[in-house]
Amino acid sequence: MKEFCEVVTPFTEEQARSLKAGDRVLITGELYTGRDAAHKRLIELVNAGGEIPFDIKDSIIYYVGPTPAKPGAICGSAGPTSSYRMDKYAPTLMELGLRGMIGKGIRNHDVIETMKRVGAVYFAATGGAGALLSQCVNSSRVIAYEDLGPEAVRLISVTDFPAIVAIDSYGANLYDR
Repeated sequence: MKEFCEVVTPFTEEQARSLKAGDRVLITGELYTGRDAAHKRLIELVNAGGEIPFDIKDSIIYYVGPTPAKPGAICGSAGPTSSYRMDKYAPTLMELGLRGMIGKGIRNHDVIETMKRVGAVYFAATGGAGALLSQCVNSSRVIAYEDLGPEAVRLISVTDFPAIVAIDSYGANLYDR
C-alpha cells in the first residue's frame, strides 16, 4: 500500500471511485473554499433557477474561512470547519458535479447516499492545523460573495495538501469504525 495517494484536480469520478476510506492523500490543484453562508447563497441561487458562479464539475470544495493573510503571505490560517453545517446544501452541489469535499467531522445519511450515487468523496483535514495547512496554499483569490469576508468563495491553488478519505464513494466511513 502506498504511503500517500496523489489526488490532482480536476477530480473525476474515476479518481474518486479509486479511493477507499482510510487512504491518506496529497491533493494538488485548484480547490474552492466556502462555508455555510456561501453555501446557503449558492443553493438559493440554484433554487431560483440561476447557475453557480464557477465551474463546479469535478471540483473539490474545502470547508474553510481562512484568516486574513499577514503581510507577504498568501493566506492566513486555513483549518477545516465542521462539515455537518453544509450537509443540507452538499447533495444539491454534488448533483451539479461537485466531486470532493474537505472538512472535519461526521456527515449525515443524505450526504453519504448522494456520495455513493454520484461518485464523490469526503476528505478529512486535521483540525487545529490551520497554520500548517495554509503552507500548502500557492495562490488565493475571491471569486464570489466578497461581502462575506473570510467566508467568501475563493479559488485556491494547493500543492500536497494532506487529507484522509473519511468517507469513500461506496459509503465506507471512518467515523463508523
